[in-house]
Amino acid sequence: MTIVVVVLILGFYPIPAVAADDPDMWWYCGTTGNYTATRAYESNLELLTAALSKNASTPTSLFGKGSVGAAPNTVYGVTLCRGDAEADACGACTADAFRNARRLCPHSKDSTIVNDAGCYLRFSDKDILNRGNHSSQVLVLMNTQNITEPMLPGWDPGNADSVAIITNVIKVLVQETARTAAYNSTTATAAKMYATGRMEVSNTFPPLYSVAQCTPDLQPDDCWDCLQNISNMTTTYFAGLQGGRIIDLWCNFRYETYPFYKGQPMRRIGSSGTVVPTSSNATAPPLGEKHKRRSKVLVVAAVVTLVGSFFCVILCFVLVRKYKKGKVSSQGNLNMQTDEEALAWGREACSSEFTFFDLSQVLDATNNFSEENKLGKGGFGPVYKGLCSDGSEIAVKRLASHSGQGLTEFRNEIQLIAKLQHTNLVRLLGCCYQGEEKILIYEYLPNKSLDFFIFDEQRRVTLNWNKRLAIIEGIAQGLLYLHKHSRLRVIHRDLKASNILLDCEMNPKISDFGLARIFSSKDTEENTKRIVGTYGCMAPEYASEGLFSIKSDVFSFGVLILEIVTGKKNSGFHQCGDFFTLLGYAWQLWKEERWLELVDASLTADLHALQMMRCINIALLCVQENAADRPTMSDVVVMLSSENMTLSEPNHPAYFHIRVTKEEASTANEPSSVNNVTVSILCAR
Repeated sequence: MTIVVVVLILGFYPIPAVAADDPDMWWYCGTTGNYTATRAYESNLELLTAALSKNASTPTSLFGKGSVGAAPNTVYGVTLCRGDAEADACGACTADAFRNARRLCPHSKDSTIVNDAGCYLRFSDKDILNRGNHSSQVLVLMNTQNITEPMLPGWDPGNADSVAIITNVIKVLVQETARTAAYNSTTATAAKMYATGRMEVSNTFPPLYSVAQCTPDLQPDDCWDCLQNISNMTTTYFAGLQGGRIIDLWCNFRYETYPFYKGQPMRRIGSSGTVVPTSSNATAPPLGEKHKRRSKVLVVAAVVTLVGSFFCVILCFVLVRKYKKGKVSSQGNLNMQTDEEALAWGREACSSEFTFFDLSQVLDATNNFSEENKLGKGGFGPVYKGLCSDGSEIAVKRLASHSGQGLTEFRNEIQLIAKLQHTNLVRLLGCCYQGEEKILIYEYLPNKSLDFFIFDEQRRVTLNWNKRLAIIEGIAQGLLYLHKHSRLRVIHRDLKASNILLDCEMNPKISDFGLARIFSSKDTEENTKRIVGTYGCMAPEYASEGLFSIKSDVFSFGVLILEIVTGKKNSGFHQCGDFFTLLGYAWQLWKEERWLELVDASLTADLHALQMMRCINIALLCVQENAADRPTMSDVVVMLSSENMTLSEPNHPAYFHIRVTKEEASTANEPSSVNNVTVSILCAR
């Protein structure tokens, strides 16, 4: 195997460097100087070898970094194994890398070794552990097998548009795998900041397999930034190549046309958002075999700069071409998008964190949106269960054209939920935007939504008090994350039982972020002229004046607690005798110390009376009329977890004075919809 080694410096001018042949290893001997055998630097290097080899044997990280010795003989080192490596093998690989570095770069103070099995090592006399204190040294390993015309009909390496298309495919692959590594790693791989991917490109082109990984000491945002820099380099080095990898000290990425990692891919990526020529006459090359390949190695010593604008231009160009051609739905009546809308979507795709799916994939998964697959229907359109080709289940939310949720709300939900990662928030898997179709694809949660249980006399029996309390606490944790701990401060604005989904263990997940708003940490409230949401769950200052804040969500949470405890809806609630809202009825019973009458009859109240009483108390604190009197979600979480904490007495709730007469009660049961708001008609007496 021939290996060509080139050093690129800040002007990207090539300088000849050491070249060598080895089928399983690549290395670079630095130019900072040599140490003298048997002197202090060599002794420190031996100590560092032992320490990093031991650290790399840790199964949860497969990583080690550190320094040994005092200046000027300090040795700094970093080692990282691919996330699917065995711990013992990683430690052994690191020890071998140290030995090979000293053999291949004798007495060099700065050496880098990359093993084909997925082991990386660098040590230096420079402080490489300080990420802000050195230029990036990046290894670029290029698979020299090129994409060919039989593999991709219409491929022309001399045509700029053809090259741009395949470059964009690789860029999307990098972006999506990188995003999973930084933000969406599974429980088993989260500590490793490691993700694998598979991308379906076309009927004739083999799938692309990918790995993205960061050193586990990075924060998610830092990991994302590091991989973004790598992503920008793919445009320069990988156009027209069947594979390659880029290895930075703190992160790395690799892709090939054959599976090179263990296990199933963590991220499956559709080919939407790119245009790839296809031909029904072409045949796909055989898969699953590891190809013998020639590789070039480039060692890059440069400060990597952001070139994302180039990607945006390409993506916009591709999308405009796509929508000019038009896409036809199963009914054959999808309209073509305007160029302006496609361009806007292309620009949005450069910053949004989501995966494009092709409409054909969605239609296959849902059996053309069959009625048998329909899970339910919300205000914005029906939701279907889908089955992907790999056997995984998904929930497909198809936004109706008359729903009132336009492109703005569609983008809003994608941008928000893709950036938010919490166990009590529903996980967005992707989306499809094709013609007039706007589709969101979520993880499938088998137990539907909370309202399916608590408002049905038979089904709510399955929710005992412990399960209901766990649901309340889970929703509180999710809201606390949105208001305080997420990268974005988010006001949900439509928290209600139908927007709380339940997984197989009845854990709650907040969903439906179409109406959510990003909120500045410096602001106390904002104002809108467009009142959206659900009356009955809506704070009074928002319903009447359009003012919303984190206290608006707190109000909705209080309503939700009361509905969970009572099994009754606040919207359209009526009680024998006088007709109150559920909030007013609950407050009156609380003041009369008859709160036990509120509790759902299917619950065993005497066993959990104290917890039930505290939940009702907390709910009434949350629904107080004056927003300033309501607690924050931080306060609520503390109150729910501290049974010995004394709770304050609530003031009267919002809408306390609104009642209906017996004669008018029949109108209270009929909901009507005005300006995207579900309204329960309540007549004052």
